[in-house]
Amino acid sequence: MNRRNMLAALVAAGMKSEAQTSTSSSESLYIPKPQLVEDRKFLHDFMDEFSFVDLVTAAPSIRITHIPAILDRTAGKYGAVYGHVSRQNPQSKAFAANQPAVVVFRGPHSYISPAWYVHPSLVPTWNFAVVHASGNLRPITEKALEDVLAKLIHKFESGDSGYAFSKLDPQVKSGMIAGIVGFELQIDLLEGKFKLGQERSDEDKASMLSKLSSAKPERSMRDFTASFYSRTKA
Repeated sequence: MNRRNMLAALVAAGMKSEAQTSTSSSESLYIPKPQLVEDRKFLHDFMDEFSFVDLVTAAPSIRITHIPAILDRTAGKYGAVYGHVSRQNPQSKAFAANQPAVVVFRGPHSYISPAWYVHPSLVPTWNFAVVHASGNLRPITEKALEDVLAKLIHKFESGDSGYAFSKLDPQVKSGMIAGIVGFELQIDLLEGKFKLGQERSDEDKASMLSKLSSAKPERSMRDFTASFYSRTKA
């Protein structure tokens, strides 16, 4: 889905209400009311699509790890998030301690020029979409971790690649699993913030979508990687 269609879908569908966020002090995100999205299915769809996440913990010190994650929609009231980090990563100690954590799912984002509006009298802004899933971490068993790895690989591996995790040599698989620690985060709080100009007039929305369709795209992973390789050769 291209950026214009994605933003249009978010604006159109994201405001359906199924109350599930809390007003307690445990909230991790400031969300003005026009930007609040509470539709659980919509948020889960977003989390499935943008599943490279930031795992954030604060004890004994702030740690952030960037990892792919898997959502189980059926676990508990709001679902559960599964993933893994290196056993050498200090953040892995937070799993055994049942520490609170936030998993941040980030969607598309873009600079928005005032010149894109019908009456360009405002300052520039930045539009974006995020979902925060908060809860307590717990470690998972080796068997559960193997299942998480299989699901992650199935989700991201192209069907014609020929790679089959299930066919890996058991010793190779065991050695790989020994080097990582898996976690489960039962979601206690699910927060959706979609700052997409949805409070603006229909004319402004149409103009913004038109301008976004012709805005300069971000570099692809291929182009960024090629540029980085060239830098290291210099």
